[in-house]
Amino acid sequence: MLKVNEIYYSIQGESSKAGLPCVFVRLTYCNLRCSYCDTEYAFYEGTDKTIDEILNEVKKFDCKLIEITGGEPLFQKECWELMERLCNEGFEVLLETGGSLPIKEIDKRVMVIMDLKCPSSKMTKKNLYENIDFIKPTDEIKFVIGSREDYEWSKQMLAKYDLTNKCAVLFSVVFGELEPVTLVNWILEDKLKVRYQLQMHKIIWHPETKGV
Repeated sequence: MLKVNEIYYSIQGESSKAGLPCVFVRLTYCNLRCSYCDTEYAFYEGTDKTIDEILNEVKKFDCKLIEITGGEPLFQKECWELMERLCNEGFEVLLETGGSLPIKEIDKRVMVIMDLKCPSSKMTKKNLYENIDFIKPTDEIKFVIGSREDYEWSKQMLAKYDLTNKCAVLFSVVFGELEPVTLVNWILEDKLKVRYQLQMHKIIWHPETKGV
């Protein structure tokens, strides 16, 4: 059984898959408390579902792109089996994880989108840097940046772990805290080899809308 907060059909708002139709499976619980969290409702709210029930619900949308998100999806150990089952059924599976729990044993067919938590998140101490050793070229590492301090810290991480030669690196702003144009200008000034991303869903719909 997995505790599921919501399952819904929308467009992928972030990552290199941005703009594509996608089914989101949002799992309940999180071991982090980021200062800018926009899904606090997923900390505790949810309904127990079997993996078969989840698969049946996902199939109704007739969409092959699936994202497992949270909360922190890896907090529930059954998440690994869910991802494997989805891959076996022919789905393209994305996992969005906060980067504090091990990714080593995740099915290699899954595209991992992993955060490295910046200082303004107040969760930098939770970053499990060993995960970087298990990042595949098809995975993505994400930095959510809310200040110049966050940006400078992110640059240090790029250099320290040679991240842009390991996989795609995504930079985005903390919504409402840093102007997108400011971050874009910093990226261009420093000629960083990163992908800037907007949270597309927050532009299309109201930022606090659930299930989109």
